[in-house]
Amino acid sequence: MINIIGGKFKKTKLEVPLKKVRPTSIIKRKAIFSILESYGIQNSIDIYYKKSVIDLFAGSGALGLEAISRGAYYCYFFDTAKEVCDTLYKNCKKIIKENKFNIQKKDSREIKKILLKYPLSLVFIDPPYNLYSINDILINLLEKNIFEKNTIIVIETSNKEKVNFKKNFILIKEKKYNKTNILFLKKLG
Repeated sequence: MINIIGGKFKKTKLEVPLKKVRPTSIIKRKAIFSILESYGIQNSIDIYYKKSVIDLFAGSGALGLEAISRGAYYCYFFDTAKEVCDTLYKNCKKIIKENKFNIQKKDSREIKKILLKYPLSLVFIDPPYNLYSINDILINLLEKNIFEKNTIIVIETSNKEKVNFKKNFILIKEKKYNKTNILFLKKLG
């Protein structure tokens, strides 16, 4: 079990699927949301209010649910394993009203084929390390054209993977934790 760490549903316990999941540690989640909120304050942007979020490779849904707990309006979750999606659904029911989330039991690379009702303000990308190309995922998101003006993309990846974002995104912040890099990007233009 892990807990929501902030917002309206702080301390709510989330189940973690036993297989196929590497939950983002509490230290990293605290850092992610601290950086997001600091960026919002510095740039006069409300990160959560009336905003839609997508949690790719969602696992327990901790990142998307944390954003909902802090005030996000809607969250899309993507994961491929049935048992993971079942656990994710139980976690969502603890926090979100039925019509405020959508779980897609699909590979995140299929996002181009999925109809999304709301443009995205916050994107979490946390794939299994070294199995998916972050660059391909970013290209798919760009081609879908679903970003709002100030969309922030948070990527957790292996420190061995090189993310090529310079043509379409700017780096807001980068945090390093042992074998992990966390990148905060904003779409150019």
